[in-house]
Parts: sequence; C-alpha cells; structure tokens
Amino acid sequence: MSNEIIVQFVGYEVKALFREYVFTVREGSSDPRDFTLTIPIQAFNERRLRIQDAPDMCARKLRRELATYANHPPETHYAITDAELEDYRSARAPRTARSSFSRKSSEDY
Repeated sequence: MSNEIIVQFVGYEVKALFREYVFTVREGSSDPRDFTLTIPIQAFNERRLRIQDAPDMCARKLRRELATYANHPPETHYAITDAELEDYRSARAPRTARSSFSRKSSEDY
C-alpha cells in the first residue's frame, strides 16, 4: 500500500468578502478529507494575485500544512494571509537578467 496522498482541487465559490477554494485529500484507504482555503476578494481587486493562480497558491499552502502535520493537519480551513500573497507573488516575479535578445556590443562580434 502506498503512503502517497492525492490533493484534488474540487472548485471554488465567490462570497461577499473572499473566494473559497475547496480541495479533497485522499490517502491510501482512509476516507477523503475536505479542506477549504480562502483568499480575500481585495487581493484580486488590488492585483496582488491573479484569479488563475489562486488554486495553485492554495494547493501549495495545503501541501505545506499536510507536510508539517504528517498529512493530518488539525485544521480543515485556512485563510491565505497578506504575507503569503506577497511571498507567492515575489516568487513568481520575473527575474532581472540580461535577455538573450539584448543588443550585442561591438566586442561580442
């Protein structure tokens, strides 16, 4: 029997102040467990997170919680914090490096 866990994004619901993302976690022969993660609507309105990135961000947070608590976290609901939003955004920011399409100097020829 495998100890592998499967994290499945089930869907989301838009509430007045936040978007609620639902995931199901399956592990071996155990019953599936549902987890809910919320992100404030304000984060999307202020462009701190793109809507299409929200499930990935939530899944990453859930996987961290699962890893921290040996796949059995004490909570089933998590709110994404401002600090987590900033960490996610900065991790995905474009790196400032010399582009391969930059103009070559005369020394390069």
